Amino acid sequence: MKTGMIGLGAMGVGMARNLAKAGYLTGVYNRSTNTAQNLAEELKVAVFTHPEELAANVELVLLCVSADSDVLAVVEKLLKTIKPGTIVVDMSTVSSATAQQAAALLAEKQAVFLDAPVSGGVEGAKNGTLAMMVGGEAATLEKVRPILEAMTARIMHIGASGAGQATKAVNQIMGAGINQAVTEALAFAEKQGLPLDKVIDVISGGASGNWFLQHRGATMTQGRFAPGFKLALHHKDLLICQQMAQQVGASSTLIDKTLADYEQLMAQGYGDEDISALYRLKR
Repeated sequence: MKTGMIGLGAMGVGMARNLAKAGYLTGVYNRSTNTAQNLAEELKVAVFTHPEELAANVELVLLCVSADSDVLAVVEKLLKTIKPGTIVVDMSTVSSATAQQAAALLAEKQAVFLDAPVSGGVEGAKNGTLAMMVGGEAATLEKVRPILEAMTARIMHIGASGAGQATKAVNQIMGAGINQAVTEALAFAEKQGLPLDKVIDVISGGASGNWFLQHRGATMTQGRFAPGFKLALHHKDLLICQQMAQQVGASSTLIDKTLADYEQLMAQGYGDEDISALYRLKR
């Protein structure tokens, strides 16, 4: 199945490399032409100058862009040339409503849409170990599963269109809570004068151990906040979560607190740092 990748940011570039390594990648497109050209040369695949050109030449379109408006803008361009039966898989993090809108637009052209956001960060994208949560037709997922498995360690079909994005919202809220807990706890440990490397090591092996503590504990306590997952992007995601929570009357206390903290850090110029930069406030 000829596969094109749209969006070669920190996540997309790792996904593209794994697709190419597995022999699935036909070509790439990115708004920054130089980025696309350089990667295409590295991977020995085609570079497309417009999303419309990519859509006309592949059977599977993979998206990894930043925001709801970006997804819909790309879909509008795909509609101009997309062929019936083409499958579009969106791995961006957007709202359920945006996923449902994209699915409806593509259905008018007899193309099929899956919302398939991922979790695992830049490391997961690079190593092909992402977790993917999918909304849309189960039969469509099975058609493209072998290709998606080149980028992932776990793929879960959740339900109808939008269900993948709703599940990603759960993930982003949970990630905010873990960030709050780990940064506050380690700031407490620092104030207690404890050896932080030993604290991180022993707690990582117990009931409170978690991925974030293991992978970000040492760097944050050393004042290093290279992403990772950019704080400004998590802020964007949490705004989506906040809106979704309001629509169904769900609690958003943790979301609201984390948004306020992130906004303070962004105002200080830390939006492009990893979300572990929350440690700056806690300490």
